[in-house]
Amino acid sequence: MSEQPAMNRWIVVVGAILIQLCLGAIYAWSVFAKPLSAPGGGYEFTNTQTQIIFSAGLAVFAVVMVIAGRLQAKTGPRPIAMLGGIVLGIGYILGGLFGKTYLAQLICIGFIGGAGIGLGYVVPIAVGVKWFPDKKGLITGLSVAGFGFGATLWVKLAGGFKTILWLVPANYAGLIKTTSIMGLPGIQSVFLLYGVIFLVCVVLGSLVMINPPAGYKPKGWTPPPATAAASGALDMTSGEMLGTPQFYLLWLTFMGSAMAGLMVIGCISLFGTDALLASGAADKDQVAVITGTAMALLAIFNGMGRIIWGSVSDKIGRKPSIFLMCILQGVIMLAFYKIGGSTMGLIAGACIIGFNFGGNFALFPAATADFFGNKNVGLNYGWVFLAYGVAGICGPFIAGYFTDAAKAAAAAAASPELALAAKLAAWKMPMFIAAAGCFAGAVLSALVKPPKAKA
Repeated sequence: MSEQPAMNRWIVVVGAILIQLCLGAIYAWSVFAKPLSAPGGGYEFTNTQTQIIFSAGLAVFAVVMVIAGRLQAKTGPRPIAMLGGIVLGIGYILGGLFGKTYLAQLICIGFIGGAGIGLGYVVPIAVGVKWFPDKKGLITGLSVAGFGFGATLWVKLAGGFKTILWLVPANYAGLIKTTSIMGLPGIQSVFLLYGVIFLVCVVLGSLVMINPPAGYKPKGWTPPPATAAASGALDMTSGEMLGTPQFYLLWLTFMGSAMAGLMVIGCISLFGTDALLASGAADKDQVAVITGTAMALLAIFNGMGRIIWGSVSDKIGRKPSIFLMCILQGVIMLAFYKIGGSTMGLIAGACIIGFNFGGNFALFPAATADFFGNKNVGLNYGWVFLAYGVAGICGPFIAGYFTDAAKAAAAAAASPELALAAKLAAWKMPMFIAAAGCFAGAVLSALVKPPKAKA
């Protein structure tokens, strides 16, 4: 390896953040789920249907990411990132033009949009690790921080807000209520507008997605010896990685940890509404403000968690960081059902859940590089990331199933108070299931050991 001159490596980080800001739109789904399922809203999807669209996007995202990892290793990262932006943009544009029905939104936003995210997501991680072998935790956190922060931007633009915390006039109604492009309803108009923005911005960010020169190393950095465990120097192929127990332990840990955050992200507006109304902490008008703030802050802390957990893991190690993150997430999931009935409890719980959930996306790609090598991290992490796809199906589906069951119970209740209580009670089991997944992930992370270097 040599310290040969190259372009400023921080330019890659800027491009990565621009790409991820757009890809993070999938985490803004909760702002669309509520009006899509509202009676008389023109769509009237069930809660399960809204969560299936979200789950489909996450699952396709994860599966396509495996393909993207292989493609970018052959063609280079730039064209794959560019293709991801084009596919994502087209998916949302088509969702805007034809997304009147559940099936159309499932195909356009879930399948096509999810595929675009999967194509684009792996590229900044794979390129960043190669430019920053000395700061893998921090750089993977920075590379994907935009994914978390982007959700705040898209949530607030689409859904509006009533708070002075944001740098635009108070009582902003949001694009869903104020926009009609080509005569389309508000939700479809937002999809169309977002699609154009995503296409342009991801293509621009992809222009700097370039691998470093062969033999590149940062100035003053000494590569670890090839015999060092969890150093990134083993360079396993995907076939070799899939033959190790470490892969499966890492995969199961990721699934358990991610499921909790995905469940809350997909339905925090619904849970917050039920919890606040049942406790009497807020009326219907206040609930919209409180849940909107909780969604936005969850997304902000999601982005912060990616950076901070990644930086912490560079200091204390990936394995202790994953263990601590899973334990903390499990505890807050157990408490969230109770504290979510108050304004501060809902917001604080959302912040902590978002912070820990964001840590997954800094810790697991860095752990993949540590355990199985920097060279093939783009392809190898795609296989690890399939755990996220499974979690994306399980988490939102569990929440959607129980809340639809609660609707039936509420409809049969003898009074409005009993109806609210029935709807709230439906959230208890999903929270307990998510907490159990986090604690299981903590146990598994304690068992995993770095693979040994080949003789």
